Amino acid sequence: MSFFIKKKVISAAPNKGDLKRKSNAKADESKGRSKKFSKRMDEEISSDSENESADRNRKQQESEDEIEETPQEKKLRLAKVYLEQLRDEEDKRAEQESFEADLIAGRLQDDVLEQKGKLQKMIATELVAPDPAEIRLLRGHKLAVTCLVITPDEKYIFSASKDCSIIKWEVESGKKVQKIAGGRKGTEARHVGHTAHVLCMAISSDGKYLASGDMNKLIMIWDPMTCKHLYKFKGHRGAVSGLAFRRGTYTLYSASHDRSIKVWSVEENAYVETLFGHQDMITGLDCLSRERCVTAGGRDRTVRVWKIAEESQLVFHGHEGSIDCIQLINEEHMVTGGDDGSISIWTVNKKKPVSTVKKAHGSHGNTSLEQPYWVSSVAALHNSDIVASGSHNSVLQLWKCGQGFRGLEPLFSVPMTGFVNSLKFSNSGKFLVAGVGQEHRLGRWWRIKEARNGLYIIPLKKQAQEQEAAL
Repeated sequence: MSFFIKKKVISAAPNKGDLKRKSNAKADESKGRSKKFSKRMDEEISSDSENESADRNRKQQESEDEIEETPQEKKLRLAKVYLEQLRDEEDKRAEQESFEADLIAGRLQDDVLEQKGKLQKMIATELVAPDPAEIRLLRGHKLAVTCLVITPDEKYIFSASKDCSIIKWEVESGKKVQKIAGGRKGTEARHVGHTAHVLCMAISSDGKYLASGDMNKLIMIWDPMTCKHLYKFKGHRGAVSGLAFRRGTYTLYSASHDRSIKVWSVEENAYVETLFGHQDMITGLDCLSRERCVTAGGRDRTVRVWKIAEESQLVFHGHEGSIDCIQLINEEHMVTGGDDGSISIWTVNKKKPVSTVKKAHGSHGNTSLEQPYWVSSVAALHNSDIVASGSHNSVLQLWKCGQGFRGLEPLFSVPMTGFVNSLKFSNSGKFLVAGVGQEHRLGRWWRIKEARNGLYIIPLKKQAQEQEAAL
């Protein structure tokens, strides 16, 4: 009994040495395990890296096997690639240069033809008749509109009237921007502006100066931006009926009922010279880039080309009545209209018209007393084959000039009630403006009561634009 108890006690309470040995043995065993685990992990990692490096070496070896080129072959290959790139770049550059050269050549050719007066862009067939709903009417004048000009940037229109006023309009909105009010007869000394019917206007090619002429024999110069009055030119002995700036300069030509043409330098506020030759009052004048102007001589039935530098003039005959309006198409060709109802195309190389359309706007009255409708205004889109004419037969007519300006064919007409006293195309040809009144600009032979005094802006669209709008 005691033996068992003793043995139990001994086994239950081991000595410190035994415990220490056991713990050391366990620690050694755990260390051994961790060493084995780390060794195994090292083996696994090293085996993976060896596999990756082997794959890399194999791929590198394969690529080297595929290329297998010497340094000379590599240089040759790179040189070929470089030459190919150069060739592509040169081809692209050559294409661009040829395109630009064609553009420049085309422009130069147009410039040369324009200077020679032989440029004629055939665009009439592309035009389509405008929708009546797209035609805008700008109202502001109390009496008949007599003349108008469009600014070179096509943003504004200036119109003048028998009410002696000048109005500046914005094209896009159709709003009245500014008004230079007309004064009453006898207030010339204190009123800044016109006190008689304004018959003509002109604007310089850079839009710096606006000139207006009236029945009181005065020419007034304005700043188009501010509508501020700058100068007043006196010298004519009759109503000023025509004004035109020479393109690219501030030289102003004026025509009058006193049968003379005067030359002015607006920038220097100076008179230059006077030209004589017409046998009756001058009704119209126009000018482009050359140092010359063209005039319509009213009842002397002549058209004259004035060569300012040479101090000479060319005289042309062809109308059967008074020639009331004239406009240059280019430097060598012009269009005129008269009270004989005819429209004529002229060239400076021939004394007679190249082509004439009689009774261009029809006729009115009884069969026995039939009279043609007077052509009261003409306009031409510069360097093109498009011409417009106006009368008082409720129609504005557009015409197509034939090749070489031979022949006139009706293009389309635009309904318009009243006297079409002035017509102007915008420089780009995007729109046409008509100044309309109840009376003729030069008199009161008839009065159309149902007509409205104002400006009509007519959009000119091409067939391609119409098709794009439809799509």
